[in-house]
Amino acid sequence: MGKVGPKPKREEVVWSPEVAYTVGLIATNGCLYPDSRHLSITSKDRKQIENIKSILSISAKTAIISGDYSNDERIYYRVQWGDVTLYKFLTKVGLTSNKSLTIGELRLPDQYFFDFLRGHHDGDGCFYSYFDSRWKNSYMFYLCFSSVSKIHLEWLR
Repeated sequence: MGKVGPKPKREEVVWSPEVAYTVGLIATNGCLYPDSRHLSITSKDRKQIENIKSILSISAKTAIISGDYSNDERIYYRVQWGDVTLYKFLTKVGLTSNKSLTIGELRLPDQYFFDFLRGHHDGDGCFYSYFDSRWKNSYMFYLCFSSVSKIHLEWLR
């Protein structure tokens, strides 16, 4: 059996629809640790985590964690890894550690905005619809995004 060496260092991160989607997901369900190297993503959807691992060529194992919020019995999946190049890329985009409180406008190419928005929505969005009785034959559709940062939500709008 051959010896397995360390994985090759990422040279750079190049924008693509998949990378933009991942940035949206990291903006909502990701974590940039303060050490300027480590990142993680948590999701209820294991396939989503495996997809992100594939997009970013992450070899780290997926951890299974249970909800730690009051009366939360759900299972979550998390992947944690170290990647200085990706970390620097994300900070240039506008993400930071403690991003929930500091996130604002993000810098991404216009051509990838909707891919980013899809990832953002998959992380912290919802969609609902209902019949509005005020108007005959009206069916209302709503697309919602959540954030504790008013600045970020105004930018999304």
